Amino acid sequence: MDLYPPITDYMATKLVTFHPDMDIREAIDILLKKKISGAPVLDDQQQLVGMLSEADCLRILIEGPYNHEPSYAKINVGDYMSTRVKHIDAKKTILDAAYEFVHSGYKRLPVLEEGQLVGQVSRVDILRAIQKMKPAVKHIPDSWKGREPTMPGYKKTFYGKNS
Repeated sequence: MDLYPPITDYMATKLVTFHPDMDIREAIDILLKKKISGAPVLDDQQQLVGMLSEADCLRILIEGPYNHEPSYAKINVGDYMSTRVKHIDAKKTILDAAYEFVHSGYKRLPVLEEGQLVGQVSRVDILRAIQKMKPAVKHIPDSWKGREPTMPGYKKTFYGKNS
């Protein structure tokens, strides 16, 4: 039995996904409407080929005027998505995901099972898992037996008076 639950217990499975040929303005509309900060990008064979984040979309504003692109030109998701995608295997635990989030700086990770996208786990999902966890063992050192520390009781204070 694992000490930590699997990420599949906490990952999102009803995902918004994009296609590389999709107009990025349509993708931005979806991000705003769904109130999400990013989503996986899948090709015609439903293979994960990238991730589109808010930061990727902001590059349109920065790079567009620099390159003198006309505002009416179609800009595809594939032109701005991140292609170096970090993912996590469906067999991993919330501890594995927490480690990845702390050390990578990513906010969300696609979850793959045998190469297929089955979900997405975010930092918030892991926080939700932590909230549900209870310590498995309550250990009191032998030297504390009979004199376990307790939380201090509520102290009554009066404005301007010490009691």
